[in-house]
Formats: sequence, structure tokens, C-alpha cells
Amino acid sequence: MSAANNTVSAYAAPRQSWAGALWADKARLRRVLMFWGVGIFLLAAGAVYLVGGRYISADDAYVHANKLMVSTDVSGLVRGVNVHEGQQVKAGDVLFSLDPRPFQIALENAQANLASTVQDAESTRASYRSAVAQIAAQQAMARMNAQTYSRYEALAKQNAIAAMQVDTQHAAVLNSQAMTASLQQQAATLLAKLNGNPNLSAEKTPAYLKAKAAVDEAQRQLDHAVVHAPFAGIVGAVDSLQPGTLVISAMSAFTTTSAVGLIGDKFWISADMKETELTHIRNGAPVDIRIDTYPGCKWAGHVDTVAAGSDSSFSALPAENASGNWVKVVQRIPVRIAIDKSECARPLRAGMSAVVTIDTGKRRLTRLLEGI
Repeated sequence: MSAANNTVSAYAAPRQSWAGALWADKARLRRVLMFWGVGIFLLAAGAVYLVGGRYISADDAYVHANKLMVSTDVSGLVRGVNVHEGQQVKAGDVLFSLDPRPFQIALENAQANLASTVQDAESTRASYRSAVAQIAAQQAMARMNAQTYSRYEALAKQNAIAAMQVDTQHAAVLNSQAMTASLQQQAATLLAKLNGNPNLSAEKTPAYLKAKAAVDEAQRQLDHAVVHAPFAGIVGAVDSLQPGTLVISAMSAFTTTSAVGLIGDKFWISADMKETELTHIRNGAPVDIRIDTYPGCKWAGHVDTVAAGSDSSFSALPAENASGNWVKVVQRIPVRIAIDKSECARPLRAGMSAVVTIDTGKRRLTRLLEGI
């Protein structure tokens, strides 16, 4: 029995020794993994961090396009609407028109006034020439009366003529002089109407220029009674404008019942970027664009321009931190991104949400090295 126990003990001792060594190796391995593994992970994470940072993404981005409420600067009744909601139009296409009759009547009245002005100018020139001729005749009469008066004075000294005849002739002399002065004043007035030039054409007189300006204004209002698309795009907000609607020019910018909405066919992306992300963003940097409406599509573009001011600097009431108790807030700077091409032919709409990724071309390691 004793021999058997000795044999078992002799056999168990190596097993226990081997198990202890194995346990010690596992503990040592755990310590290695705990320290060195964490260190390797941190080194790998640091390496990934340093070689990263090249791309900057922003989801605060939206599709924009030229948009305008197209109206007119004249007032009148809508005669007809030539477009419908969602219609594609080209620049110069007619959107709607006003009743042209009031504007046509005003134009004809202005044209008649212009013709009357031409007649007045011709009449003024004729009257001036007549006044000049009357002045010459009156001056001749005045000279003759003066000579007669001189002869009467000589005869009166010889008592060969009655004193009443001398006085009558003297009155005739004074009357001739007064008539001459009056005619000269009338001629001066007529000459002033001719702008100092007796041969001035009717088209250069002030009255004609004023009447011509009235004709041009009446023609402009008649032309603006027909509203054209200023640029190509898609029509919107048409249903509120109907034939018979009174368009008031002073209110056309504040109501959809006096205008037709037009959204241009050229789109771009506007992204509000944090100011801390703009350090290495430059004009022309490539951009990947994804539209929330089309998750499977991707657009390519480039940075067109970075705004000169933040969103708050353009607000009506910009924030002011005049007191000492304030919190610094990271500002947002609008970045305009031009769209170059698309992987799929999907229509864009103004206001769609987008996610943009800008390639700065600068990794964090490069930035640190440049900083050093």
C-alpha cells in the first residue's frame, strides 16, 4: 500500500508542476496582452488619427438655385396666364400678361401730345419770324415819325404850323418806340422757347424732349404689361394668379397673387461649416455630395467660394458680447459648392438636404509637420 501511494505521488508531482507552469505562462501572457496590447492599440489608433483628417464632412447642407417671384412694375388686370405649375420655360418665354388697353390708350395720348409739341415748336418759330418782321416794320415807322417830328419842330419855330400838330407827332414818335420795344420783348420770349436758337429743330426743344419722355414711359409700361421669364427654369406658385386678378405694382413683391414663382435650372450646394474646419479648405477643393432624397446616388463637385462672413454677421440683429459674462460659440461660415457631375440622372430640387465631404488634401500628420 505504501509503495502504491509513493507511485501515485511520484506521478502527480510532475502533473502539478506542469499545470503550475502553464498557469504562470497564461498569467504572463495576460500581463503582456494587457500592457503591450493596449500600447499597440493606442499606437495604431494614433497612427490612424495622424494619417486621417483629410476629409471634412458636413450634413448642414442644402441644395440651392436661383429663385425669383417674377412680377411687373405696372398695375392692371391679368388678362391671361401662359404657364402652369412645374412647367419648364426658357428665358424670354411669356409667363402672364395684363390687359393692354389702358396702357395702349396712355401711349396714344402721349403720342398725340408729342405731335402737338412738334406743331407748337413750328408755330413758335413762325411766330418768331413774324415778330422779327414786325419789329423791322415798326422800326421803319418809328424812324419816319421821328423825321416828321423834326420837321414839325422846325416849322413850329417859324410859327408855320400849329402847336397841336407838333404834339400829335411827338405822341406818334413815342407810340412807335413803345410798339418797337413790345415787339422786341415778344420776340425775346419766343426765342427763349426756342432755346436761344431761331433755327432749332422741334426734336431739340425742351417741350419736345419732355413729351418724348412721356411717350417712352407709356411704351415701357405697355411692354411691361407682358411678363417674360428672366432666366430658364421651372415655374411654381402659379395657382394663386388667375385671369381677372388685379396686380398692384407696389404690392407685387409681397404677395403671390401678383407674381409667378420661377426656380432656375442651375443648382449648387450651400453648406454651413464650422469655422474650425475651414483651416485647409480652399477654392477648387473636390467635394463628394450625397442627397438625402437619393441615397444611392453621388454627385461630384468642388468648393466654389467661402463666404466673407459668418451667418450671424449677415443677420438683421447680430449677436453682441459687450458684457464680460458670455460663452464663446463656434461660428458657422457658408461654403458654396458647385455641382460638376452626377452618377445618376436624378432631378434636384431647391431645398433638398445634402451631405458633403470635402477633400482638403491635408492629413493631420502633414499639418503637424508644417506647423513644426
